[in-house]
Amino acid sequence: MSRLWLLDGRSGSGKTVLADALAAELGGVVVHMDDLYPGWDGLDAGSRYALERILAPLARGEDAVWRRWDWAAHARAEEHRLPAGSALVLEGCGALSRASAPLAERALWLDCDEPTRRARALARDGVDDWWERWRAQEDAFYAREGSRGLATEVRGCP
Repeated sequence: MSRLWLLDGRSGSGKTVLADALAAELGGVVVHMDDLYPGWDGLDAGSRYALERILAPLARGEDAVWRRWDWAAHARAEEHRLPAGSALVLEGCGALSRASAPLAERALWLDCDEPTRRARALARDGVDDWWERWRAQEDAFYAREGSRGLATEVRGCP
């Protein structure tokens, strides 16, 4: 049986940094939602893709097979496979939804104030041209899914 942990929170909240520590604790691997979104307007599509290609198959005892999103080529790239029974931390915006929460053994949400998150994102990405566009998708997704309320654990900024 696969062990599935979800790690969600808004952009810049520290998910990627925490994901490696969680994977070590779990004895598993990390899959980043950033590798699944089909571009800057793809939060919803990336969340569905993760559910359909990774979480649901593992929860059914099947291998997960997906293709990484190549941001430069604007297309799906190489195939990845995770064997049935694997331990997984799925990290990123949109990981925790009403559909994914029941499949997870543990679901974490990171709370972090917007000025800190925005400064981190700017330091990470070098530009923030996409910030408002991505934030609008986060607002819609989290309002619809109630992701924070689905979490089994809520943490502050790491």
